[in-house]
Amino acid sequence: MKRFLVILVATLCLISVGSKANDHKLKQAYENHQSDLQVQGTGTVIRLLPDDNDGSRHQKFIIRLNSQQTLLVAHNIDLAPRIPNLRVGDRVQFYGEYEWNKKGGVMHWTHHDPNNRHPHGWLKHNGKKYE
Repeated sequence: MKRFLVILVATLCLISVGSKANDHKLKQAYENHQSDLQVQGTGTVIRLLPDDNDGSRHQKFIIRLNSQQTLLVAHNIDLAPRIPNLRVGDRVQFYGEYEWNKKGGVMHWTHHDPNNRHPHGWLKHNGKKYE
């Protein structure tokens, strides 16, 4: 049991360090007006938005990172399953492409690329991956 707790604490520390590094990367991208950046991170849902149904359909919501930066997540639900039962306060992990905007940025390409020309992205919610 003691060994398990040591491993668990070490794992949580690595996750925390990785999360801070990614938050720092996103903060720098925002400050430098940088786009087209593949990044992984975690945030808390602070607002659910209506789906965007113009062209490719997207599930949209805003997350807040631990650094307090906000990101709009635009998840293509024509190429990947929507996250069902998403609620304000839920934690969501993401891997996708960051695009700068003055409100904190947009995370997109959170799905597989059927043409294999772009890194495959994903979202994780309650232990399930949506890609």
